[in-house]
Amino acid sequence: MSLLPILDVVLAGLVIGVAIFTITARELFASVVGYVAYGLLLAFVWIRLYAPDVALTEAAVGSGVTGVLLITAGKRLGALKNAAPEAQPGFAFKLLTGVLAALVASALGAVILMLPDPPPSLAPEAAAAADGAGAGLGNPITAVLMSYRSLDTMLEKIVLILAVVGVWSVGTDKAWGSAPAPLRQQEPYAPMVFLAQMLAPVGALIAIHIFWTGANAPGGAFQGGALLAAMWMVTMMARLTDPPRIDTQWLRVALVAGPAVFLISGLAGEVVAGAFFAYPPSLAKPIILFIEAFMVLSIAAALPMLVAGPPSERPD
Repeated sequence: MSLLPILDVVLAGLVIGVAIFTITARELFASVVGYVAYGLLLAFVWIRLYAPDVALTEAAVGSGVTGVLLITAGKRLGALKNAAPEAQPGFAFKLLTGVLAALVASALGAVILMLPDPPPSLAPEAAAAADGAGAGLGNPITAVLMSYRSLDTMLEKIVLILAVVGVWSVGTDKAWGSAPAPLRQQEPYAPMVFLAQMLAPVGALIAIHIFWTGANAPGGAFQGGALLAAMWMVTMMARLTDPPRIDTQWLRVALVAGPAVFLISGLAGEVVAGAFFAYPPSLAKPIILFIEAFMVLSIAAALPMLVAGPPSERPD
């Protein structure tokens, strides 16, 4: 018997166990740690499902960026411990919620088990069409995102900008234009400073590499931008740098650069290629890399701003 099926069963058991721990943990910090571990385990699951692009995104966003966001939110919610507690749901409501969750999970499992073997797939046809369209990309995931789903990909980045604007709008009118509160206390924490000094330069190089190789191998703009965002957040947590003021010109340009360049390129497709978001066959690959470079910039700026939170009247 092969060892891989046994490892798959163990991995599935770990995922379920960590998920149960995350839900049942009474301490907020323990729940966040469980969530981060859950995200890392899911990254291994996606690797076993032969989806390395999704695995990279899960590790960077589902575990890294979101983990920092939850830790920061938990720290700021600590000031509300003296607030009046809300009414707790009764046993009947909890039981109903558990039963509904079990039914949904059972239905999803039944659908997966009823799939034919091998399952239907349009991947070969999509890869052939991408080659025929002249995208010139060795990574079919990037070809689909930048060719077939180009409008959706651009709108996803616009959603990130709207999310940042929504977070900023929570701040008071007097604080508008100020910087968000720092992610740490005023006194730097020496181990965190050392980690940031060692990790951030290496992480930035890896992020650029993942973006550049995304045209031909697993990776791409979102994965590279998420890693750059994580490195920026690490330096802010170490107090090597503080969140910028939200009225800073370079920050606002960085936020809108990706969608703006994407939209301009799409409109130019009407002129040079005869269709919206179409690329000339001989220039498709460099144009896609050009668009993705600006998307990396926007993602790397948007995610840390979501974690930093709204502007503060007293950044100290």
